[in-house]
Amino acid sequence: NEKFAPELLESKPEIIECVVEQLDHMEANLKRAKKGDLKVSVHHMEIERIRYVLSSYLRCRLVKIEKFFPHVLEKEKSRAEGEPSILSPEEFAFAKEYMANTETYLKNAALKHMPPNLQKVSLLKSVPKPNLDSFVFLRVLERQENILVEPETDEQREYTIDLEEGSQHLIRYKTIAPLVASGAVQLI
Repeated sequence: NEKFAPELLESKPEIIECVVEQLDHMEANLKRAKKGDLKVSVHHMEIERIRYVLSSYLRCRLVKIEKFFPHVLEKEKSRAEGEPSILSPEEFAFAKEYMANTETYLKNAALKHMPPNLQKVSLLKSVPKPNLDSFVFLRVLERQENILVEPETDEQREYTIDLEEGSQHLIRYKTIAPLVASGAVQLI
C-alpha cells in the first residue's frame, strides 16, 4: 500500500521491529547450521529477499518524506491526541532535520542575495502536496457497501458503489483512503 499510495501512510514501527528481530533470529540459527546444506542457501536467499522488501518499504517512505516534507510535518503537528502517527520517531527526526537543512540551504544559496522583503519563503506553499485526486488500482479484501465515488457531488445516491470481496477497481485515492488505512482494500 505504501508504494502505490500518493500520500505517506501510517507508520508501523512495531512491525518493522518484529521483522528485524526475526531476521536476526534467522541469521543466528543459520550460523549454527551445517555449511554446504541446501536448506542453508535457501534460507539465506529468503533472508535477503525479506531484507530487500523491508529496505524497499523504508526507502519508499523516505522518498515521500523528502518529497512532501512540509506537508508531512504539518499533518503530524495537527493530528489529534489519540490519532496514530504517520511518522516513526526516527522519520520525524529525519523530516525535521531535512526541513532545517533545506531552509538553511535556501537562505545561504539564494535568499540572502534577495531584497529584504523577498527573503522569506513558505515551504508549505512552495513544496507540492501529495495528489490525493490521483487514481489507484485496488483489490477489495473485505466487502464494502455504499462507497461514495464522487464525494463533492450533490447527487450522492447515483455515485455510490458496492465493492465485492476479491474485485479490482480503478478509483480516485481520496475516495478509498479510509479503506486503505483500515486494511479493507489493498493497493495494487
